[in-house]
Amino acid sequence: MTPAVTRAAATATAAVQRRRARPVRRRGTLVAWLFLAPALLLFLYFKFIPMVLGLWKSFNKVQYVSDEWVGLDNYRTIIADDAFVAASWHSLVLALGTTLGSLLLGLVLALLVEGPARHLWFVRTAAFLPVVTTMAAVAEVWRIMFHPGDTGMLNVVIGWVGIGPQPWLGSEDSSLWSIMLMSVWRGTPYDMMIFLAGLVGVDRSLYEAAAVDGASTRHRLRHITLPALRPVFWILFTLAAIRGLRVFVEVYVLTNGGPNGSSEVLMTLIYKLGFQKNELGVASAGGIVLFLATLALTLVVQALRRRQAT
Repeated sequence: MTPAVTRAAATATAAVQRRRARPVRRRGTLVAWLFLAPALLLFLYFKFIPMVLGLWKSFNKVQYVSDEWVGLDNYRTIIADDAFVAASWHSLVLALGTTLGSLLLGLVLALLVEGPARHLWFVRTAAFLPVVTTMAAVAEVWRIMFHPGDTGMLNVVIGWVGIGPQPWLGSEDSSLWSIMLMSVWRGTPYDMMIFLAGLVGVDRSLYEAAAVDGASTRHRLRHITLPALRPVFWILFTLAAIRGLRVFVEVYVLTNGGPNGSSEVLMTLIYKLGFQKNELGVASAGGIVLFLATLALTLVVQALRRRQAT
């Protein structure tokens, strides 16, 4: 058989195989979409359709009979509202404090419990429990712990080191910081587990080479561990910041925005505007503003990450 005939036969065989593979790929794609269909339908009905309706209502004065088109009036109202400005500032402070606190403590805990020891699985599981516990239940437990009297659990603990009883949630000066303390406690285990996953990918030979060269633990952490965890930091910073901006349940259960609006955040303000004051159009505009702020934060962080990577 000549080489030309051999090549022709091989080409024909490959064409037949490609034609046979196409129906298989189509069936695989169809099966994948069938499995995804229930989740996509739920997302469509409970997420994307409400988002579109919220965008539409943000341009209307929502009434019982029919909506009245008002254009950008709802956005002007919400942006000029002093309560909205204060809630935005509280949300920003809470998001920044929660993000930095949970990242720092999560990294420290990850470095402490990182390793192959058999008993560490129990420590990791116990530390992760706050993440899987219902937020309403966690907030209610912390509300009891924040009892301002002498018998309050946290006041008893700080009394051991000579600090007097604190008002915690009952004071305008400490209510937001108290919520931040609980949020850091709950967000730290999640960040710890992500850091642990990142530490697994660090090349151990780098530590051995650094130890041979006489590098201290601090230098190994600074020049090996932290640079290797840089992508993890970007991901966790984005997630934690978004989580902080969209905080609702803990504030609603612990203080409901009080006292005197000192812990009011964007989500609780939007909830009150929509379901207590019945200003659904203004509340929808506030929700869109919050969505745009979250989107802008995500884009800025991603741009900074790409810039640093290049």
